[in-house]
Amino acid sequence: MTAPILVTGGGGMLATALGDVFGDIAELVSHADLDITDASAVQRAVAGRVAVINAAAFTAVDEAESNETIAMDINARGAHNVALACADAGARLVQVSTDYVFNGLATSPYAENATTNPRSAYGRSKLEGELAVRSAHRDGATVVRTAWLYGAGGPSFVATMLAKARAGDPVSVVTDQIGQPTWTRDLAERIRLLLDVAPGTYHATNSGACSWWDLAVAIYEEVGAPITLVGQTTSDAFVRPAPRPAYSVLGDAAAQSAGLPEMPPWREALGKALRADFSV
Repeated sequence: MTAPILVTGGGGMLATALGDVFGDIAELVSHADLDITDASAVQRAVAGRVAVINAAAFTAVDEAESNETIAMDINARGAHNVALACADAGARLVQVSTDYVFNGLATSPYAENATTNPRSAYGRSKLEGELAVRSAHRDGATVVRTAWLYGAGGPSFVATMLAKARAGDPVSVVTDQIGQPTWTRDLAERIRLLLDVAPGTYHATNSGACSWWDLAVAIYEEVGAPITLVGQTTSDAFVRPAPRPAYSVLGDAAAQSAGLPEMPPWREALGKALRADFSV
C-alpha cells in the first residue's frame, strides 16, 4: 500500500526527523531511490500521494559556488519537477527552503514577504526553487524557510562542537553571525502542523537568536566542559568561497496568523536535542 506522504531527502537530518514524526504514514526516499531531477520518475513516485515533503537538496554551500549548475539542477529544477507532479496528483507540497534566500544584512527579523536577495550560489538555487514551486503548484504549495539545522542523521555545527566539548578541546567561534539554531525534530513537528493550514510561505525556526559563539558555549555547558575553552573570533578569520549571512533571524508572523504557536526557544530545544539525539 502506498504511504500517503512522500518525503524526499531520505537519509538526511530533516527526513530522519520527519520519519520519526509521521511514522508509518510517510515513505522516506533517498537520492538512490528517487532522483528528483528525473521528471518521469518523480511523477511515478508522487502518484497517489496526499502530500509530499521535498527535503532533497544540494546543501554544500561552498561547493555550490563552483558547481552552481548542479545546485540549480537539484534545488530549482528538481523542486519544479516535484511541484508539477504534486499539481498533477492533487497533492499538497511542502518545499523546504532556507534563510540564504536573503542577503543576511538585516538588523531585524526577516518577514516572509521581505525582499529576497541571495549572495551565494546556494541561496540563488534555493530561491529559484521557491519561485518554480509557487509557479507550478500555486494553490497547493507551502514554502518553509528554516536555518541553522541540527539533529540526528547528519553533520552539523552542533555535532562538531559536541565532539570538541567531549574531548575538552579549545575552539574559536565567530561572534558576528546571528541566527536561530533549529532542531530538526521541532521543524518536523512544525511541518506536520503546516500541512493543516493554508498553503503559503512560512518561516520555521526555534525562537530567539544567538551567535555561533553563544551556541558553542551552550553546548560546552551542556556537557560540563569549561566554557573558557570557547574562544571568540570573527568571520574575517574564516575565508570561505560562499559568503555567510551575518543576520539570519526569521520572523514567524505568517505561522502565528495561521494560529500556530511559537516554536520552542533555541536554548530549550538544544538541551532536549542533545539528550534525545546525541546521548548527552
